[in-house]
Amino acid sequence: MQTKLTILCENSVGQPFGVVGEHGFACFIETQAGNMLFDTGQGMGICGNAAVLGKNLASIQAIAISHGHYDHTGGLPQVLEQTGPVPVYGHPNIFASRTWSDGTTTRYIGMRHRREYLESLGAQFHLNRDAVEISPGVYLSGEIPRNNDFETPDPNMTLHPQGAMAVCPDPIADDLSLVVDSDKGLILVLGCAHAGMINIFDHVLEKFQRDRIYAVVGGTHLGFAQQGQFDETLKALDRYGIQRIGVSHCTGLEKAASLRVHLGERFFFGCVGAELEG
Repeated sequence: MQTKLTILCENSVGQPFGVVGEHGFACFIETQAGNMLFDTGQGMGICGNAAVLGKNLASIQAIAISHGHYDHTGGLPQVLEQTGPVPVYGHPNIFASRTWSDGTTTRYIGMRHRREYLESLGAQFHLNRDAVEISPGVYLSGEIPRNNDFETPDPNMTLHPQGAMAVCPDPIADDLSLVVDSDKGLILVLGCAHAGMINIFDHVLEKFQRDRIYAVVGGTHLGFAQQGQFDETLKALDRYGIQRIGVSHCTGLEKAASLRVHLGERFFFGCVGAELEG
């Protein structure tokens, strides 16, 4: 069986019957070694969408978490109710207390469920800062070095360190990506790319000793990027010879449209129901 990725949760839908969109992301990965899930969305659509799209959540052998935001982890309880005990991979910071604020409105955006509760449902957490193989040919990237000066953290996101009186900027150090070493080459699955797409590309290519990435799928956070960062990202997509890119979630409609114009047939919308084979 070829590697196959199917998006289960995303802001938009790609078919008219049975599935729903929500602000969030989840991707179902099928390989010869078994099935995995990368992120779980907010929890409103994952079970129903999986059923409509013919993806059996009970078959999942591992869950990987891109980072500890509600819109990527909210569906964990619903998934665990179907899987039972299962390894859950991520970064040690995923349970950090987090908010988003624009100076007027403040919202809690961290994980909504305590670790103890998720463990009672069967989550077996494996939290690591380094790259880890979660299944043959499928890896979690590990912490991403922030090496360039134009992919900067979102200033509206803050951390609430335990015991501290004041908040501090959130670098979202737990932002991880999934790497699938497929027959066609490396497939990179992004949760939100808070670490910056170019930083992620450079880290993955160095880690795997490659000079090309076959495909990129997922949230790019380019919807919040300044024009300079966006221009540099376009250059990187060309420089690394990426043949397929399906953008999702935090890319934004305007940036997605610009990517479609620049990339032509290499581009697709990574909406609920979108598929990629590798």
